[in-house]
Amino acid sequence: MEPSTSSAIELTAALRERRVSAVELLDRTIARCEVVGAELNPFAVELFERAQAQALRADQQLKRGTGGALCGLPVTVKDSQWLAGIPCANGSRALANFVPRQTCAAIERLEAAGAVVFAKTTCPEFGLVGITDSTIYGRTANPWDPARTPGGSSGGAAVAVATGLGALSLGGDGGGSIRIPAAFCGIVGFKPSFGLIPREPCFPSWRSLVSYGPMTRSVADARLMLSVVGDFNGTTPGPGADIDSLAGLKLLVSEDFGFVPLDDDVRTRFDEVLSMLEAAGAELVFDNPQLPSSVEAWAITATYDTWLHEQESPHDPEELEETTRAILEFGSQFTEADFLAAQAQRESIRKAYAAMFERTEAVALVTPTLGCEAFPHGRVHPERVGDTPIELPWLDWGGFLYDANLTGMPACALPMGLGDDGLPVSLQVMAPPGRDTRVLDVAEQIES
Repeated sequence: MEPSTSSAIELTAALRERRVSAVELLDRTIARCEVVGAELNPFAVELFERAQAQALRADQQLKRGTGGALCGLPVTVKDSQWLAGIPCANGSRALANFVPRQTCAAIERLEAAGAVVFAKTTCPEFGLVGITDSTIYGRTANPWDPARTPGGSSGGAAVAVATGLGALSLGGDGGGSIRIPAAFCGIVGFKPSFGLIPREPCFPSWRSLVSYGPMTRSVADARLMLSVVGDFNGTTPGPGADIDSLAGLKLLVSEDFGFVPLDDDVRTRFDEVLSMLEAAGAELVFDNPQLPSSVEAWAITATYDTWLHEQESPHDPEELEETTRAILEFGSQFTEADFLAAQAQRESIRKAYAAMFERTEAVALVTPTLGCEAFPHGRVHPERVGDTPIELPWLDWGGFLYDANLTGMPACALPMGLGDDGLPVSLQVMAPPGRDTRVLDVAEQIES
């Protein structure tokens, strides 16, 4: 069974049925790493020896008929995520020697379920931008066209999943960092409701924005991974499917919030999906949250928070990249009052979405994930935040992304075909906070 084409569900079944051993599956994955890694550079840290010991233990458990839901399955985690005793540079030369003593709870849960963590994936410095390029690890390339970016900040994770280097990867999303690379690399990326997957222990910044989440080749695989790492209780629905058809389903639709640039080929693919949804019996309601761009609230929250934590634990500026210094300088212009005003705006955004779902009685909102296909390395999109010009590679093409981070809504990116350049374009499904199962259900129906 080839790891490049099999889903996590297929691979775990093969492991359970002893059609492949955990050691064999890991060896095949490592062999593929040597081929793919040289061209695309998805890994910050390779953990092959550690993984081989885990695979041996997994085979012993599988032989006894024990082990967790992911027993023996090769997976990857992001460079920014803490794994005790393993270097965690977070894409930065300034943290090249940082080795955490603790493991974040989400990774602990993966390993407790028997997952074999064989590598940490690349991200940009501190995960601050929507591309994956750093001075410490170099540039990560898109598997569809190595001359283009895979997106970011979970770019290495998306490349790993897209190329069969593990069927599952744990990403992190503070402003689209799961959904951007999922869209650009043609995979599924799920940002859960805020707090559903534990982050701690972790780096302190962006605590109110970042969610960890699954990056996979199918929605069913995302559901499987979420069942392992998510905190489900009596008030939060579990990861089992509740919706089994699009027929009669009321879906909110928006291809334009009034400020998001959308390339013609993305709009064409999106319209084709809408026709498919109607043909399947869904009732489409065209609406939007009727808000101005939320980029300002997001950018103030993210950059002021970054600057504030840098003051508490400063790094040598000479070791920081130019883009990181620009973000810190941008964040330094804001005051605590500005930050609190941005948090008040977040509450207004949350209320606007709640009101939209209430007035339409729709179960989910469907939008494009991004307005474009993956762009060439080195391209920067200038944007203006308020009256301040800023050139950072994440603002003008990600307008569908930020509200899910600001409000805590779950959001799933999934492929919806290819654009005019032959590269993936992506659809996004969102729902109110806590409706993670609903988002996965709708996404899975669209996928099928």
